[in-house]
Amino acid sequence: MTLPSGSLRVRVYAGVDPLTGKRHYLTETVPAGRNAQREAEKVRTRFLNEVDEKRNPRTRATLNQLLDKWLDVADIEPTTRMGYENKLNKHVRLVLGKLSLNRLDAETLESFYASLRRCRDWCGGKASVTHRVAGEHPCTARCRPHVCKPLSPSSVRQIHWILSGALSRAVRWRWIAINPAAQAEPPAAPHPDPQPPNPTDAARIITESWRDPDWGALVWLAMTTGARRGELAALRWHHLDLAAGVLTLRRSAYLDANGGLQEKDTKTHQQRRVALDPETVDVLTELHARYVDRLEQLDATADPTDYVFSPEPDNSRGYRPDTITQRYGRLAKRLGIDSHIHALRHYSATELINAGVDVRTVAGRLGHGGGGTTTLRVYAAWLSESDQRAAGTLAARMPSRPTSPTLPSSPYRVIAEELREQIRTGSLRPGDPLPTVAELAAAHAVSVGTAHRAVASLTADGLVSVTRGRRATVAGQRDG
Repeated sequence: MTLPSGSLRVRVYAGVDPLTGKRHYLTETVPAGRNAQREAEKVRTRFLNEVDEKRNPRTRATLNQLLDKWLDVADIEPTTRMGYENKLNKHVRLVLGKLSLNRLDAETLESFYASLRRCRDWCGGKASVTHRVAGEHPCTARCRPHVCKPLSPSSVRQIHWILSGALSRAVRWRWIAINPAAQAEPPAAPHPDPQPPNPTDAARIITESWRDPDWGALVWLAMTTGARRGELAALRWHHLDLAAGVLTLRRSAYLDANGGLQEKDTKTHQQRRVALDPETVDVLTELHARYVDRLEQLDATADPTDYVFSPEPDNSRGYRPDTITQRYGRLAKRLGIDSHIHALRHYSATELINAGVDVRTVAGRLGHGGGGTTTLRVYAAWLSESDQRAAGTLAARMPSRPTSPTLPSSPYRVIAEELREQIRTGSLRPGDPLPTVAELAAAHAVSVGTAHRAVASLTADGLVSVTRGRRATVAGQRDG
């Protein structure tokens, strides 16, 4: 076809567009000139060869259309999918989304990556104001000049691999002939820089966390096992074998797109069994005793499916992973320590490696999926001699666990301790009657059963005697 300018347009039928169902053509314009006819014939021959060899792009789809189709068919973990969608919606779709796939090349992608490394908001280097709210409004001090914040190299690399996966699928579908991401060069991988707390800071973190013994137990277990926060949030009592000193990690908690708490397999889709040292077994045994005491106050029975760590008195609901992160962050901030919950995982790994534990065992305890180390996948390996040695080694390097806070945690122990103090100071003398269980229950706002348990503990210690049909009295001879 000859255009009014004298240029020639070459147009070859290339089948039906699988996305729109319309007839698809390959087109190219050859500039006017003395050899225009010859060049147009070359283009036509090339197009025909591409169609015959099925090397031609079959669609004029945009990158947005490809991403929609790819996300619809890709088999991706829920949390991974949410991360992909967040990065694509925030950084890719607005800039490259409307670009036709046949116009996407390595140069375009590398320019895009470079722009993200300069400013994540794609400002183009132009001066602007970051407003506190959208739409027309009176500006205040919160409306400030825009300051460029580069996207980290690791985030840009993640975007590159997301696009590479989608474009690779487009090649298999014959939407495009080649994968432009395979020819583009992403930023260099950042050097790994784990920053675990040092032993002194670890001791301060443990001491501070033990103000709440249940929270202290969670921080302690994170240090000794290197478990991920989602794995700790999904941990249930039937995952613990305290008699054998073994913890089984098989589930992980996460938040879905609507903010709901859900559970899934662990990151590597493998359950793992981690040996526990005697001190950690004691920590979890005390934690379970407090859990049982709370259930007695609620007139409830223990359930093996209850969560080990929970914000609820009956442990019926697990922690949200972000709640664990935020609470630990506030703890570290109070101590003036620059740390995050994942740093406890680094602490576990580095302390074991520094102690001479082999990397294969460390990788197994942490549930690493590979990346330069052999990941243990055989069940029996979790009980190997090296794993047992690792548990004891880490326990020896843990900071000392602080003693319990000033008051006992169980209500009946509070009542019993108060009565013991009255006997020691002489407020209650031998032969004096104790308050009735009904009076004790009313005074301490507890059930009659709890007050009776307090008196029974004093009787077992020989401090109180009870005669059939009479009220409890302080043991010893009656005055007069």
